[in-house]
Amino acid sequence: MKSRPLVGVIACHREVEGHPAQMVTDKYLRALWDYGLSPVILPVWEEQEADPEAARALLARLDGLLLTGSYTNVEPRRYGAERVPENTRDDRHRDAAALVWIPAALDLGLPLFGICRGFQELNVAFGGTLHQAVQGVPGLQDHREPPGEREAQYAPAHEITLVPGGRLAALHPEPRARVNSLHQQGIAELGAGLAAEAHAPDGLIEAVSVADAAGFALAVQWHPEWRPREHPLNDALYRAFAEACRVRQAASRAPRVD
Repeated sequence: MKSRPLVGVIACHREVEGHPAQMVTDKYLRALWDYGLSPVILPVWEEQEADPEAARALLARLDGLLLTGSYTNVEPRRYGAERVPENTRDDRHRDAAALVWIPAALDLGLPLFGICRGFQELNVAFGGTLHQAVQGVPGLQDHREPPGEREAQYAPAHEITLVPGGRLAALHPEPRARVNSLHQQGIAELGAGLAAEAHAPDGLIEAVSVADAAGFALAVQWHPEWRPREHPLNDALYRAFAEACRVRQAASRAPRVD
């Protein structure tokens, strides 16, 4: 039986019953598994930032990297901003890991998929900045999830328009799609080297790609891991990421010819 490609999934550093813990919400792991990939949880610690070679060695064993969403935010100091009152939850361990893993993964040509916080991490890694409270920015809508049951929170909330000719548009035949919206933060200034792939009606960037990446290197602000097979665009994203990971696996396992 052919082995599944291994996808590293960034953890979040949380406290559980009074103890530090490494956590990944099951929906991210399940989505990868359902598309033929084997998730591998990658723990995060602050000191990882000081050892980029160890990061590179770790990622070189994998066939893809997923940067998940989270209830925490990238620390504002990472993009030269002062904290606003609405921004209350950090994860400095995850920041440290993500910001060293992203360039390492791209340097290795590893397929990279960012979701929500992962989307914001990618932008910060490329020198971009974030709105810490989108709902307070003139001209922007409130993108936070509505109150109520999970079904309502993850239901499609607004339309996005895909950038014609972009990498995301190549995966989806329609120029628009409706996506869920569960975020307080968003891109303020796009990082140099990233390309916008989709926008919300208020102009907020909802998807980006790494402009010079040879393979799959996409990130989205919404949550495609929620029942992706029921949503054509989300299904296309996971199918494309899974295929990129299979191609990477085959290339890395192929015998070398000197």
